[in-house]
Amino acid sequence: MTREPSHLLPSAEPVSLIDARGRALQSDRYPAPDAEALVRALGALLTARRLNDQAYALVRQGRLAVYPSSHGQEACQVAAAQVLDAGDWLFPTYRDTVAAVGKGVDPVEALSLLKGDWHCGYDPYEHNVAPHATPLATQLPHAVGVAHAARLRGEPTVVMAMCGDGGTSEGDFHEALNFAAVFRAPVVFFIQNNGYAISVPLSRQTAAPSLAHKGVGYGIPGERVDGNDMAALLAVLGAAVERARAGGGPQLVEALTYRMQAHTNADDATRYRDDAEVAAWVERDPITRLRTHLRERGLLGDEQLAGFTDEAERVAAHLRDGLNRDVEPDPADLFAHVYATPTAQLREQAALVADELSREGAAR
Repeated sequence: MTREPSHLLPSAEPVSLIDARGRALQSDRYPAPDAEALVRALGALLTARRLNDQAYALVRQGRLAVYPSSHGQEACQVAAAQVLDAGDWLFPTYRDTVAAVGKGVDPVEALSLLKGDWHCGYDPYEHNVAPHATPLATQLPHAVGVAHAARLRGEPTVVMAMCGDGGTSEGDFHEALNFAAVFRAPVVFFIQNNGYAISVPLSRQTAAPSLAHKGVGYGIPGERVDGNDMAALLAVLGAAVERARAGGGPQLVEALTYRMQAHTNADDATRYRDDAEVAAWVERDPITRLRTHLRERGLLGDEQLAGFTDEAERVAAHLRDGLNRDVEPDPADLFAHVYATPTAQLREQAALVADELSREGAAR
């Protein structure tokens, strides 16, 4: 790490390697990802979009209590998962279901929280994916702690710590950056700036030139990237991960993207943004951009695209089947995963509930 300010500043313009029309752009700092990575990313993007749309439909059917869609910003999440190794950790927000699934979590298990069945429906250690964090930015200090522990043990682990633009206004965000910088933790802070923290626009969140500039005050280099450009995301995030793995310390990456749908199904986005604003971002859709780019380079055929579509439908069907099954809750589970070794108080509470249920059953 360096205390030289010029090395901490992000690029004047967001890094972009594919423009909105799918044409390749040149960058002096970031080489374009190889064709295989881009084709794989398109398949993941199509599955991600289908997952988002299916989850939104399941909300309307009463199978999910709430769903914070990432429709339109899926490229950020696909890239975040794709640049990590199996042993690396991902710390997602509530909107990052796609990233968790990209790291290997079963989508049905990933959505158990939003169905209301469990606080976390998957084993975080199986794929190194922390539980979805519903509170803003509380996962960031935890992410730094995992990264710091890995460094102390001499492990090559890198942690991807995700948050939204609204999360940068939380104290946990600033504490995590300071902690990471001082201890040179191998963590990449990845901000998905989708323009709004629910209904609060970015202009009411910060007066800084960009969110990437927030790293300067902590001695962390920042970078800005077009969050709808899959090639640029893979290049910038990939470079940040490898830098952290090589001992270069933390980095802050801000992706400029857009939330096409409402904050959640409980939000009315028409109250704070107009249709023209949304329409302008439709033209920058990450799927259309990457698909056009691959076709023009002769890297994507109809048969391969059909295969990607079939896989996306398979995931959607799996999600429907899994969430349409009714779960019979066991009251004993309230106490099963609180502590590794139950405390005396917890055992007393469990016994009290068991006794009440037993007497209730006998009364019937």
